[in-house]
Amino acid sequence: MKYLIVGLGNIGDEYHNTRHNIGFMVLDALAKASNIVFSDKRYGAITRLPLKGRQLFLLKPSTFMNLSGFAVRYYMQQEKIPLENVLVIVDDLALPFGTLRLKGKGSDAGHNGLRHIALTLGTENYARLKFGIGNNFPRGGQVDYVLSPFDEKDWETIDERLKTAGEIIKSFCLAGIDITMNQFNKK
Repeated sequence: MKYLIVGLGNIGDEYHNTRHNIGFMVLDALAKASNIVFSDKRYGAITRLPLKGRQLFLLKPSTFMNLSGFAVRYYMQQEKIPLENVLVIVDDLALPFGTLRLKGKGSDAGHNGLRHIALTLGTENYARLKFGIGNNFPRGGQVDYVLSPFDEKDWETIDERLKTAGEIIKSFCLAGIDITMNQFNKK
């Protein structure tokens, strides 16, 4: 069985370790813990993670956030991965920092990466793992906030939250979305 695990973010040093790039950070942490490395390919950096008879394709799109759907569609078609085996990791302003929520479908909630994926795939019925980044910014300061680095307090717990996100990804692929939501969304 094949799975496509997509971490959303923007390429370039100026976006490294910013709140909007938490999807990249989750996949980087999972790859490091699994001793695998990404290779630059068409539409993004990708690697394979074998997991108990399953193949997980970890993808960090190079299309920039607003065009993420192109990379998702390409690798779904290339590897013949069904929609129910796709998981997108995304930052979420509506959740407190470090909160992790797995959902089977939903609206884009104003997130341009999710919006482009839904437009490209023609559906919002794909799984997403939302990583809370908080919303501690002044009115009109949303763009600056999401494109800024995490603060010192966030860095104190980020490694543990990244590890938990990796556990959620593995559970999604091994146990399915319902069991994984029941186990992790309550925490």
